[in-house]
Amino acid sequence: MKKLIIVVILFLGIAVVAISFSELETIMLTLNKAHLGYFILAILVQLIWFTTTARMYQSIFHLLGVHENILTLSRIATAANFINVVAPTAGVGGIALFASEARRRGHAAGKVTVAAALYLLLDQVAFLVILALGLIVLVRRDDLNAGEISASFFLLCIALIYAFILYLGYRSEEKLGNTLAKIARLINRIVGFFRKQEYLSETRAHEFAHEISDGFSGLTEKPSSLVRPVLWGIFNKGLLMLILVCAFLSFEVPFSTGTIIAGFSIAYLFLIVSPTPSGIGVVEGILPIALSTLNVNWSQAVLITLTYRTVTFWVPFGIGAWAFRSLHTAGEQPSAQAVL
Repeated sequence: MKKLIIVVILFLGIAVVAISFSELETIMLTLNKAHLGYFILAILVQLIWFTTTARMYQSIFHLLGVHENILTLSRIATAANFINVVAPTAGVGGIALFASEARRRGHAAGKVTVAAALYLLLDQVAFLVILALGLIVLVRRDDLNAGEISASFFLLCIALIYAFILYLGYRSEEKLGNTLAKIARLINRIVGFFRKQEYLSETRAHEFAHEISDGFSGLTEKPSSLVRPVLWGIFNKGLLMLILVCAFLSFEVPFSTGTIIAGFSIAYLFLIVSPTPSGIGVVEGILPIALSTLNVNWSQAVLITLTYRTVTFWVPFGIGAWAFRSLHTAGEQPSAQAVL
């Protein structure tokens, strides 16, 4: 609950800073033009996004020989998103939830762990495709700066690290276990300057390596089949861009295809690389600036940003809280409580 309060304060703080008194008149004029219908349409698109996200998970699960229905995967994926917000651990909390639910449903935990990890990697690969288009737009408009280049490079490094870890797990359990143990040892030494207790378990690193290796043993199709979930990931990003379009239409703000692609690319980029969960506070500060450099009026950019984030962050957050509470059998607590 404390973390949720901090998230709300960050969100409201950015809104207060962004909406200066000098912009109030313009903001009121823009609000007078607001169309509720486009906001409702944006929420409907967000609901479709839940389904396509589950479809992406399903395509990855199928590669590993795990079969689960769309509704179940959508519920677990939404709950995992909630976990990653309230207990930010670079996506590890969501992976743990998938593994926990796999055990409860009779699936091999190793396979599901690999599937959830592959989702994180392929989702980033899908976004890198969109990001490349966004960077091209920024270059053509002479708006690309060092911050966006650095963040893009950082995201690429994250994707490469994920890919390297999964590749090691695919090729050799022993090498992956040793690598993760070394990483855990290094992190423990760094954290040791601030706390005496061990932060990461080297034993758990070897266990995780075993789960990854065991999960890959069930690979039922060629690695080239990973193209399909990447395409689902690109489609997912397209839905999020459509929500941004609805935010523009809600306030009758003119836009171009380049503005949507570049604006979304920057917002999603800083959502991933942000130190805050789901980019809360960071995206709300970055996106209005990015839109204003793309020739959108500042006050309109602020309203568009808040509308977009309401639909893409707060709606999934609320539904995710419900989904997390619903993931239990009679008399059981949600199985991911161990993650928290």
